[in-house]
Amino acid sequence: MTFTVLVAAPEARSALRAAAVHAADAVAAHTSAAADINVVDLAELGPALLASTPEGAVADALARVAEGDVLIVATPQVHGSYTGLLKVFLDRVPELGLAHTIALPMAVVEDLRNGRNIEDDLRVLLSDLGAWVAEPGLLLAGSELAEPLGVIDAWAEVAAPALRQALAVAV
Repeated sequence: MTFTVLVAAPEARSALRAAAVHAADAVAAHTSAAADINVVDLAELGPALLASTPEGAVADALARVAEGDVLIVATPQVHGSYTGLLKVFLDRVPELGLAHTIALPMAVVEDLRNGRNIEDDLRVLLSDLGAWVAEPGLLLAGSELAEPLGVIDAWAEVAAPALRQALAVAV
């Protein structure tokens, strides 16, 4: 089973990336799935994301996202929603391009009281692309990003039953 971690932080190899990879490991362990984890770090793609035709690393990233069984989409909250990097990248995914994908939204927010909006935005975006969006998504407070393992492990335990159910139906 392939888990793809799509990281939309503005800096490459961010703390968000490390947290998202741990989330993939943790939820895979809780679902008893042998997981092959691929990481797509959008900050590493840079200006190539804006080329008129996706080529090279961008085309490869799009293929990896489309081919994964489970997609964890990790983004910081920016101006109340997900990053422009994520929007630019996912605009290149064709309609229903995630039709065979189970998606898990993950966001880092400054204030957890306002975090539900970004989870809803990600859920709608991923659903519009055809993904089955499992619940619950993972929200981390910015202050938790330095040491997120406890929160991620607790989330994985709660999210695992829904993911197992989605995987059973998808197979």
